[in-house]
Amino acid sequence: MAGAGLITIKRRIKSITNTKKITNAMGLIATSNLRKSRQNLEANKAYYEAFNSAIDKIVNSSGKNNLYVAGNKSDKKLYIALTSDSGLCGGFNGAVVSAADEVMKKDKDKSLLITVGQKGISYFKRLKYETLSEYVDIPNEPGLNEAKEIADRALSLYEKGEIGEVYVVYTKFVSTVNQKNEVKKVLPMEPKKMEKVSVAEFEPEPEIILEKAIRLHIEQQLFNMLLNSKASEQASRMSSMDSATKNANDLLEALNITYNRIRQSAITQEITEIVGGAEALK
Repeated sequence: MAGAGLITIKRRIKSITNTKKITNAMGLIATSNLRKSRQNLEANKAYYEAFNSAIDKIVNSSGKNNLYVAGNKSDKKLYIALTSDSGLCGGFNGAVVSAADEVMKKDKDKSLLITVGQKGISYFKRLKYETLSEYVDIPNEPGLNEAKEIADRALSLYEKGEIGEVYVVYTKFVSTVNQKNEVKKVLPMEPKKMEKVSVAEFEPEPEIILEKAIRLHIEQQLFNMLLNSKASEQASRMSSMDSATKNANDLLEALNITYNRIRQSAITQEITEIVGGAEALK
């Protein structure tokens, strides 16, 4: 009986050891990807902030009747949910879907959805949501092409009056151990209170500049959010794989202790039987 128990434990130890090797390797890959994602996000930061500052000045100077500021009177809202294409990243995808569902279910009939990432598709299908468009196979280092494709779709719907507001549901990267979900409104644009307003002359008029720059602005917004999302995904995956590896170590330690106890018990029993047999022969 002890022999059968030892064989079973040895098999479990081997299985968990193999799993540990996989989780450890995936954790190292996620760490490497996170480093690249953070570098890309940091490189985009200065341009993103400068471009937003310029757009804010143009929006504050534009007329109230501008389509991209005043809106188009449609009562429908578009939500763009940024999720991952692959799993094993903890609660990353579930948190994005929950954040989107929380705002969409309040007025489900007037809420439209675009999903980015394979995991989002399956999550939203289980929640009985239909999608207008689905974008998958987003690279770990997204480029402007991916952002442009999504931005073109959203702007087309907005300019046709099929939607009146555009929101992006994504995970903002704060640090390796801190990421937070946000629902950010990108259209229509809202004038912001600026601490120090400088007198500026625009050539051509602010409305014309905004009309020409709006597509680039939305692309930049989505590009930055994709970078944040990818960095958050890798941070979440790294944390999940580290936890899985630690759990594997804990299981291996417990199994080794159990294995040694059973083995020692079996050896003690064998010695007792040998001694007993020897005594019986006297």
